[in-house]
Amino acid sequence: MKIALAGKGGVGKTSLTSWLADRLARQGRDVWMVDADTALSLGQASGLDPADLPEPLIRRGDLIRERIHEGGFLNLNPEVDDLPESLAVDAPLAGRPDPGVAPGRKRLLVMGAVTNAGGGCACDANALLKALLAHVVMDRDAWVLVDLEAGVEHLGRGTVAHVDGLVVVSEPSMRSLQTGAEIGRMARDLGLDNQLLVLNRHAGGQPPALAGLPGRAVSIPPLPGLMERQMTDASVLGLPESDQLDQLADRILGILGGPGGA
Repeated sequence: MKIALAGKGGVGKTSLTSWLADRLARQGRDVWMVDADTALSLGQASGLDPADLPEPLIRRGDLIRERIHEGGFLNLNPEVDDLPESLAVDAPLAGRPDPGVAPGRKRLLVMGAVTNAGGGCACDANALLKALLAHVVMDRDAWVLVDLEAGVEHLGRGTVAHVDGLVVVSEPSMRSLQTGAEIGRMARDLGLDNQLLVLNRHAGGQPPALAGLPGRAVSIPPLPGLMERQMTDASVLGLPESDQLDQLADRILGILGGPGGA
């Protein structure tokens, strides 16, 4: 199953991507985590040391020239099947796998800014980024979680037209919810109706009825352990609320059609 996570900047979609990936891996599933956000923080959120992070593909000028200008011609449909394994790094699991389950593999692929990818841009770097993201989403027989750029750029360019589900992450604020509603509307225009709203740092109450917001919603309450951790550590794994977050992940995945039940 392929899931994209989108929302306004700073709402917690990177943290949620990390929690979902770790839960899936501890359930024995192989997971690709794709960092397509310019903040490039998914690796550290997932427990990787900065020195162990892969170089973003956007900065690999040698590889971009090799694949896009192969044979002296501009190739906007480059061969990318071999790139995920060569560019990704393994991320550690936060805890023990489920009883009797062999742990899955959790791999991080860092894209960088996929500016205009999907919109027919002839930019060399974006042509390669677009091809690689499409390959991982459409052709890989594994779980794929894509942490998208803040806002609606990816959806507007059609980047996630082929994912199986969309998680719209929002804070309980009008500006954040309005962005979420626009994301939901644009995704439906692409045929992506399997959507879920996740309200992060939500202390209670019903969100406003904004046209475009996903009809299904899950709330994450304020997490004291995360708030304390953020001042000293970039990782969001291994929190005191880990059991609560596992239950949350199971519910999200169940609603979208994956393991864990509804």
